[in-house]
Amino acid sequence: MTAPHTPPGTPPETPPDTPIEGRKPLDRPLKKGWTTGACAAAAAAAAWRALNSGAFEASITIRLPQGQTPSFRLATQLLGVDFAVAGVVKDAGDDPDVTHGLEIIADVQKNRPGVGITFAAGDGVGTVRLKGLPLPPGEPAINPGPRAQIIQALQDISRELNLGDDMPNAHITLSIPGGREVALKTMNARLGIEGGLSVLGTTGIVVPYSCSSWIHSIHRGIDVARAQNMRHVLASTGRTSESAANAVLALPDAALIDMGDFAGGLLKYVRSHPVDTLTLAGGFAKLAKLAQGEMDLHSSRSAVDFNRLADLLARLGGPGDGVAEARTARTAQRVLELADEHAPQLAHIVARQAREVALATLAGGTDVQVWVYDRAGRQIATSVGASE
Repeated sequence: MTAPHTPPGTPPETPPDTPIEGRKPLDRPLKKGWTTGACAAAAAAAAWRALNSGAFEASITIRLPQGQTPSFRLATQLLGVDFAVAGVVKDAGDDPDVTHGLEIIADVQKNRPGVGITFAAGDGVGTVRLKGLPLPPGEPAINPGPRAQIIQALQDISRELNLGDDMPNAHITLSIPGGREVALKTMNARLGIEGGLSVLGTTGIVVPYSCSSWIHSIHRGIDVARAQNMRHVLASTGRTSESAANAVLALPDAALIDMGDFAGGLLKYVRSHPVDTLTLAGGFAKLAKLAQGEMDLHSSRSAVDFNRLADLLARLGGPGDGVAEARTARTAQRVLELADEHAPQLAHIVARQAREVALATLAGGTDVQVWVYDRAGRQIATSVGASE
């Protein structure tokens, strides 16, 4: 049967972050949430308890890797002769997580003695198809962290019920209704995950606006590219710059990384997992931030240094009134407009300095080129041959 959804417990709170652009600031601390992995562990534990005790309880409490013990209300309960199904609706707290509100369902059956715990992908959970991910091709996209949380949760239930097994023997099929459609909004297809979402989460807790799943996807994207022996990777701040740059490079999808605002997350990972060539493509404003040493390019977490751009424009011989106005400009695009005929040179300098920052962060092993685009997808500068 399906019970009415009740929010699964109150996630722990965290100090308020800087308000995200376009969102009204909250007048309370931001609420943390639960990962898909934690929800899967709770659902699997509830089903395992019902399968061995003969009845469901209204909620289930599990232990997370860092010691927290949240309780989850069950949205689905179904008990058969040799199976049990339980579901938990994911609460991502105040994080803008695409999986918020989806139900994570575990269908649990007993395995033969000695088999241990095995996993399968149900509706809405993807399957790994490419090398380079933490799981081999053919495996359900249930990451090692969530698998460990699920195993721990079942072991705890087995001890609670005095089942006597050090390792429970259970076959667990995870499903996420609607996951196939939501996965289209993620980077799973590029990572070689087909048919649905990945079950993720290392700690079990979602920190608002940490964008840990995005950074995770960047890292896995580099892993997949390296596993496919791709020597050249294109990392872009958005779709416009990616499409324009790859119209020139013609790289396969697995070599394309949507880094968004997370230049630091990309560069620091490539430092320890190098590729031969890295092309960074993006708009003038974001790459101007990288050029000044910022690693997080989001508008709420870093700002363009307009005095710096004005100084560069002055060195290029820009008009005095234009330089003065550039210091109080509200957008980087306005600085380019004020630069007039000096705009190409200014953009080239930003590209070159962004490359220098990237190279310093990488500390050798990878060649870098930086391509700057306008909003229409026209290339306005590259780091090649840039000079002051």
